[in-house]
Amino acid sequence: MAMIRVKICGITSAADAQAAIDAGANLLGFNFYPKSPRHINEDKAAEIRRKLPKKVKAVGIFVNWAPADVIELRSSLELDAVQLHGDETPETVLELAPIVPVIKAFRVEPEFPLTTLDEYSEAFAFLFDAAHTGQYGGTGRTTDWDVARRASLKHRIILAGGLKVENVAAAVRIVRPYGIDVASGVESSPGKKDPGRLREFIQEIRRVERE
Repeated sequence: MAMIRVKICGITSAADAQAAIDAGANLLGFNFYPKSPRHINEDKAAEIRRKLPKKVKAVGIFVNWAPADVIELRSSLELDAVQLHGDETPETVLELAPIVPVIKAFRVEPEFPLTTLDEYSEAFAFLFDAAHTGQYGGTGRTTDWDVARRASLKHRIILAGGLKVENVAAAVRIVRPYGIDVASGVESSPGKKDPGRLREFIQEIRRVERE
């Protein structure tokens, strides 16, 4: 199995960034969506960004921003990639893709049509989030993972939504994704990462890779 990229999303402090790096994260997500409990402003993000080692990539999360504004913030923060987490059109991805790698996020229900991904062919990767994050009931979970599994045969899929230490190994085995994205699953409270959970979470992923 190729090495799975682990993205720790919703970094709000230098301490959390360092804890994620120490735990072995490959990417850190900075959320510029004002309504998120993990929202970070540009100045704070810039301060953390400056201290990141080269091997750790910085990703900006945007919800329905104008492409020009995304490009401007990407430039000032030297973001390695941008994640579009709203209702962005294929045209928006097309506009941004020549400038910066684009991760397009989708809320995925069991009947999510995978043909949608073909419309966004310029995207570098797709992030699959839960339709109702955290509300996994019996069949709901495996169905979502099944959609992701099928998608990952043809596309770079970053799996997100409701992942935590207890279920990430199963998710990796079933989906075999390009990447794993986690925010609340490694937190002690919204926006505050737990160093112990971060370590355990990433250790679980690396353990499955070695199987």
